Amino acid sequence: MFNGLIREIGKIKNFSDNKLKIISKLKPKIGDSIAINGVCLTVTKVYPDGFEVELSPETQKIIPLENYKKEKLVHLEEALRFGDKIDGHLIQGHVDAVGEILEIKKNRNSYDIIIKTSPKIMKYIVPKGSIAIDGVSLTVNDVYSDRFRLTIIPHTFENTIFKYYKIHQKVNIETDMFARYIYHMFKEKKEDIDNKILAWW
Repeated sequence: MFNGLIREIGKIKNFSDNKLKIISKLKPKIGDSIAINGVCLTVTKVYPDGFEVELSPETQKIIPLENYKKEKLVHLEEALRFGDKIDGHLIQGHVDAVGEILEIKKNRNSYDIIIKTSPKIMKYIVPKGSIAIDGVSLTVNDVYSDRFRLTIIPHTFENTIFKYYKIHQKVNIETDMFARYIYHMFKEKKEDIDNKILAWW
């Protein structure tokens, strides 16, 4: 579990043969979980200047691989420990979909960002609900049929790789896990009722 507070911005040293090497000041141990742009991965090797993880074919099918090339910057967050303070929201590190940035608008004391994504996950995105974008815990402001709007304060914008994002940038999206669980609980309940009605008829 993570909470969407970025501990460091790492740099990709190399990505080949499914292995991703990260330059970082963090000192994880082999077997530790670490979120890289919001993707929960397991540390397989450690080096004086960083660490290495391995990406499964399933993970590579979901994430935008263009964001994992040499010299690219990535958000890093180590897994929570029992007793840690949760300032963001609980994040599993399981990416639901990839989003595309359509607009970045600077306001007086914030930045509005509009992100388009798969309509299939929009049912889990609600106004004033939580969402993780490339591993960063954020609050949703407005929700539309296939996109949503975020408002990001300058501190978050300047201390993440958001400040480097451009229009059409692809990002990892993880919706609020509680929204997913509640949706599926009620969906299954509705299906049970529908089946009972059909059986009665």
